[in-house]
Amino acid sequence: MANVEETRIRETIQIYFDSMFESKANKVHQAFHPNARISGDTPQGFFEMTVADFASFVEAQPAARDAGETPFLEVLSLDVHGQTAVARVRDDYIGNRYLDTLSFVKTEDRWSIYNKLFHIEGPAGG
Repeated sequence: MANVEETRIRETIQIYFDSMFESKANKVHQAFHPNARISGDTPQGFFEMTVADFASFVEAQPAARDAGETPFLEVLSLDVHGQTAVARVRDDYIGNRYLDTLSFVKTEDRWSIYNKLFHIEGPAGG
């Protein structure tokens, strides 16, 4: 059975996923620490963004929920150590299947994503 901290981190992961699935910038800001970075490898090369950049990007995408797409989110691993944690997450977003490494920090009794590294595994549903 998951402990309280793991449950709270999984709630943050769900908010993160919902932000993308629903194209909601406010949920991006809810899930991420203000100083977080989002980075990874794309076919166009290495990519990095601030939380504000990522929130604007997410909001500009058509909402997968509104298009009737099936949500896909899988938490592969979650390790909690004190006020920090790391999760490996697989999810579908804008036509791709991503493998995300999310690092978390607990500040002011709240877990937030401090860093997102992403890797595109292939097409969504793959």
